[in-house]
Amino acid sequence: MTIPELAVHSQNAEQIRYWNDRAGPKWVARQEMLDAQLAPLGARVLDAAALESGDWVLDVGCGCGASSLETIQRIGARGRVVGIDVSAVMLARAQQRARADRVFNLHLLRGDAQTPILLPGRFDALTSRFGVMFFAEPEQAFATLGTALRPDGRLVFVCWQPLALNPWMKLPLAAAAEHLTLPTPPSPVAPGPFAFGDGDRVRRILTTAGFVDVAVEGLEDRLLVAGGSAFDRTVEFVLDLGPLGALLREADQSTRSRVREAVAEVLKPYANSAGVEMPCAVWIVSARRPGNGVRVAPGSSGPKQRPPPPAVGVVTAAPAGADNFCPI
Repeated sequence: MTIPELAVHSQNAEQIRYWNDRAGPKWVARQEMLDAQLAPLGARVLDAAALESGDWVLDVGCGCGASSLETIQRIGARGRVVGIDVSAVMLARAQQRARADRVFNLHLLRGDAQTPILLPGRFDALTSRFGVMFFAEPEQAFATLGTALRPDGRLVFVCWQPLALNPWMKLPLAAAAEHLTLPTPPSPVAPGPFAFGDGDRVRRILTTAGFVDVAVEGLEDRLLVAGGSAFDRTVEFVLDLGPLGALLREADQSTRSRVREAVAEVLKPYANSAGVEMPCAVWIVSARRPGNGVRVAPGSSGPKQRPPPPAVGVVTAAPAGADNFCPI
């Protein structure tokens, strides 16, 4: 089944190209490693969202589908997940996984979450595992996303703290810098993985976007790089993804070899029987769409005021013999 497409916001065109042409294929190729690496942090999001059986959840930046499929495990067959992402190749992988698992209450949309959502006021929760740091206009994006939530609906996401607090990426970059000329660092607020490194800025963005009860909780943890792969595979993983991948694509073989040796050297002290474990720092961010004036206690979904289902377009149960997603 063709994945429906939403409109694309022109200001996000560069990120959309990046996730379709360069990053997306790499993430699909290393999907199992990435899922294992990020799963513990994604679980923190779902714990904080306090999901209930039957909830409707919008998963922003759903990528290859791991976060959406885990969400369905929590909300059950009566719930519904809509996953949205800009990357066609990653969504195709998500679709394959859902088909293989015979999941019928996951719907995928290809498009820019900064544009209006098709189902306003429908969702109990909006969640994201590292998928909201790439908006050109984050205040506008979150204001738009907020309209998808019912009154008192919850927003919960995880994002990286600054690069300086994440040695799993900082140290390999520093090692490579001994052999490569690194590009000028972008603005700390430019769209990218560390755009939400400033927790105070995140609070301001969400408050400006109309959310209330904004909380930004710092978490320092250990990241199992490449999800516990063998050491040599972990080194290749680090070299292939992110900024190093782009830099090494233009380097000669001698330079690539030197960079590989340097990166392996900085990773060795973190190797153990589980794999390569390195410190990481993230923000667990939560907020609420204003409701009817009734304050909702943390961990409570509050009174649901979801509009009735649309008359057409949503299949509430899998048809006999179906092996695909139900349309939205």
